[in-house]
Amino acid sequence: MKIHSLDVYIVDLPTIRPHHLAMHTIVTQTIVLARMKSEDGIEGWGEVATIGGTSYSEESPEAIKGNIDKYIKPLIIGKNPVNFDSLSHMIGIHVKGNYFAKSLVESAMVDLVAKTNNIPSYELFGGQCHTSLPVAWTLASGDTTRDIEEARHCLNTRKHNIFKLKIGKGDPKKNVAHVIKIKEAVGDEASVRVDINQAWDEVTSLYCIEALESSGVDLIEQPLARWNNEGMSRLSSRFKVPIMADESIGTIQEAYQIAKHRAADIFALKVPKAGGLTATKKVAAIAEASGIPMYGGTMIESSLGTAICAQLYSTIPEITFGTELFGPLLFKDNVTINQIEYEDFKIKIPSGPGFGMVIDKEKIKHYSREFVSSNIN
Repeated sequence: MKIHSLDVYIVDLPTIRPHHLAMHTIVTQTIVLARMKSEDGIEGWGEVATIGGTSYSEESPEAIKGNIDKYIKPLIIGKNPVNFDSLSHMIGIHVKGNYFAKSLVESAMVDLVAKTNNIPSYELFGGQCHTSLPVAWTLASGDTTRDIEEARHCLNTRKHNIFKLKIGKGDPKKNVAHVIKIKEAVGDEASVRVDINQAWDEVTSLYCIEALESSGVDLIEQPLARWNNEGMSRLSSRFKVPIMADESIGTIQEAYQIAKHRAADIFALKVPKAGGLTATKKVAAIAEASGIPMYGGTMIESSLGTAICAQLYSTIPEITFGTELFGPLLFKDNVTINQIEYEDFKIKIPSGPGFGMVIDKEKIKHYSREFVSSNIN
């Protein structure tokens, strides 16, 4: 089997409501899709998502597409995708950084290989440990009453009993008060967690985390800037409530340094930040060897990208703190014919060939920024 072609599409999907983060508010989420064809005509599809252009990561959607087309694609055309780990290593030698772009290409290779062998992609990564995983929902309206009503609805319909609140934007004390009211409203029925997206300094963190810990909040995500491992280590050693690293973990080298210096109590895994599926498994191995539990993070992918992450996370035993794979629920529409299933507070792991999702090419035509119809048939 040889790779015959690789095409990249930038797609903008509308959301059901604004999604507020410290660095950006999402009303339309941009995803980047890759279609890889073998010489036999079998297609493998990959996806990565970005947040706010370059507001979250250095790689913009436009850079991801441009660097794949110019620098990565020529390296792999004619190669056998069965060797996806070896090819990813080779790409890393010739292309520095560009972890989202590398992840996109690798996921398309993995999907292609798994479909060719008529197996789920997770069988290429050691097989399933989980057929479903707990899934969190982000309460991001910013209005306390609305957030409480939304949380109650999620609990009553058995969709979510883990809630995250993005509190990196605005007055920290007001945000903390907002969280405490929500925790009081849901009580022990739900886990309430917060994500600061690097927005606090250490002094602010000391006051705010103490108040959040006292109120029963279960997890504090990335309170300090991604470079401040020493500060994160001090916070992790001071408080009982666990501190989770997200933005500060990307590469396996970063994961090792955080584990070595105990700069976090929990690792948030994100496939694009690590540079792909194989790299994410290596990050998970570092966490496992260090006795650090894990959380299956999201870049707010659509149904395909969510399936990619879900299948990989299903192969990792220590996803102790669940996942955040709610992306498809935030979109008004998706790019697959079949949809991700959620029930009993969990996401069900797709199990069809490849990543288990059937691409809706008409939806890609509709939402793609630039598109030549003959290129997608």
